[in-house]
Amino acid sequence: MEIRERPAAGSLPEAAALLGLPPSGIVKTLVVKRSDGTYLFALVPGGRAISWPKLRAVVGVNKLRLPEAELAFEATGFVRGTITPIGSTTDWPVFADQSITGRRVAMGAGAHGYSLFVDADELIRAYGATVADITVPED
Repeated sequence: MEIRERPAAGSLPEAAALLGLPPSGIVKTLVVKRSDGTYLFALVPGGRAISWPKLRAVVGVNKLRLPEAELAFEATGFVRGTITPIGSTTDWPVFADQSITGRRVAMGAGAHGYSLFVDADELIRAYGATVADITVPED
């Protein structure tokens, strides 16, 4: 695991360029709210988006949504753009898109201007993440 400081970026493609990575080399940690008020983390590579039908099927629920920024902060202790399962105030379940396996990826490091580089397989193992096809290409 390595934390690297980088200039502020206005978008994921810009952050990838600053780090010398393709967009798919950055994994977004998205906080997803269940209808019972609990949350989960979805690890989604750049250039892809959550497939709600796929994620609902893997989680085994009928309803999921992205919470408002304030709720995501309350659930994790991190602001959007910096969220990571590592160090979250609550140890929510992690669901990782299968395309990140076998790779070293960059992700949020808990603060703006920093990126965390991790071995995706080690992260998946450490958090007991469920690995599945949960994304589709972004439009």
